[in-house]
Amino acid sequence: MNKRIYLSCLILLSVCFHSVAQKNQLRNQIKQVIAHKKADVGVSVYGIESKDTLSVNGDRHYPMQSVFKFHIAMAVLNQVDKGKFSLSQKIHIKKSDLLPDTWSPIREAHPNGEVDLPLSEIIKYTVAKSDNNGCDILMRLLGGPKPINDYIHSLGVKDVAIQANEEEMHKEWNVQFSNWSTPKAITQLLVKFYTENLLSKESFNFLWTTMVETSTGVNRIKGKLPKGTIVGHKTGTSDTNKAGITAAINDMGIVRLPNGKHYAIAVFVCNTKENEATNDKIISDISKLVWDYYTHKSK
Repeated sequence: MNKRIYLSCLILLSVCFHSVAQKNQLRNQIKQVIAHKKADVGVSVYGIESKDTLSVNGDRHYPMQSVFKFHIAMAVLNQVDKGKFSLSQKIHIKKSDLLPDTWSPIREAHPNGEVDLPLSEIIKYTVAKSDNNGCDILMRLLGGPKPINDYIHSLGVKDVAIQANEEEMHKEWNVQFSNWSTPKAITQLLVKFYTENLLSKESFNFLWTTMVETSTGVNRIKGKLPKGTIVGHKTGTSDTNKAGITAAINDMGIVRLPNGKHYAIAVFVCNTKENEATNDKIISDISKLVWDYYTHKSK
């Protein structure tokens, strides 16, 4: 009996050491990707079923840019579940709501405004197409940044701040840095969203489907994953200033593995002097390394 226990312990130790070695290898590979890049890169990974975690610069504060539209959507859907709003209710959009010098598929579809759109459609525009005017319409509906910030904090996700809307971020460069998160807080929120029934089944399915249908950032997390891989994600992208610095090139989301399991991933590229293709490649390279880690681990 003692011999069996001894052998079992040896096997368990061997598995543990192998797992640690694999994780250390992944961490080193990620560090190699970001080495010598003219950018500050933060990464967080969380295996949803396996509960293993890994981060590189995971506790640093990074500007979220449009990643925070996921937080806003969660806050809106929380109010839907409480009966304050409904996904089918019509929201009147005035022409003055459709600011001209910002990314806005809503404005492209309805240039003169004065249109009533279902709340569900505005959320889809905001998350899947990253509409900045849609974002600010939702924020006004909720009463501004503070209720959103308070809601996210109430979930136990503390290392995040939401203090400005898109219009404010576009007016002054430094304002975007007031909407920040650590990469770890992003994956923490994603895991809570996916596993803790924070939203009703209807609201969860709606937001998850919207994230899967996201059309932005095709060369980031999804860029080097096998075709057809299911990824629910949200991107964030800033402008580039006169000094050639791009404040944020981000992507975060949940990836479904071939075995049906999932992992959450956040990659934030901050204050980068690299070009767009290089910034996207940093994210796609890291995403592929994480994919390979989990697919090989499951064999």
